[in-house]
Amino acid sequence: MAIRVVEPAPEPRPPEPGWRRPRLAPSLAEVYRTIPVREGAWWRKALAFAGPGYLVAVGYMDPGNWATDLAGGSKFGYTLLSVVLLSNLIAILLQGLASKLGIVTGRDLAQACRDHYSRPASLFLWVICEIAIAACDLAEVIGSAIALNLLFGIPLP
Repeated sequence: MAIRVVEPAPEPRPPEPGWRRPRLAPSLAEVYRTIPVREGAWWRKALAFAGPGYLVAVGYMDPGNWATDLAGGSKFGYTLLSVVLLSNLIAILLQGLASKLGIVTGRDLAQACRDHYSRPASLFLWVICEIAIAACDLAEVIGSAIALNLLFGIPLP
């Protein structure tokens, strides 16, 4: 008769200070550490992230945004320029804060909100974010329609 040793289940980790739940997996686990970074000069490490950084930069300043800005500038002149400048500066600030949050905590902004706020507050933030996404998509559609009108003279409905 063999004696079977049963190990006790590991104790669940307590959440880190300031968080309601522990972080069990990295953010976007399916792509976590998929960019191979070899040891070597610092510029080689920087080049490993230049491609994804370029894609994010192009995605942020896409033609729909430019078309909307140009159309607004043609209608309102330089009075809109201060709004565009201020919104871009705020976007730079928010992206910097979000990147610092990710670097320090290992959570993206959605995970941090879910882990820190109560369930009703998290649901409210989710609904507000969905409304903001829909508003951005609406601006893209309108900007694309204006761009097609400017390029090809296609009349707007």
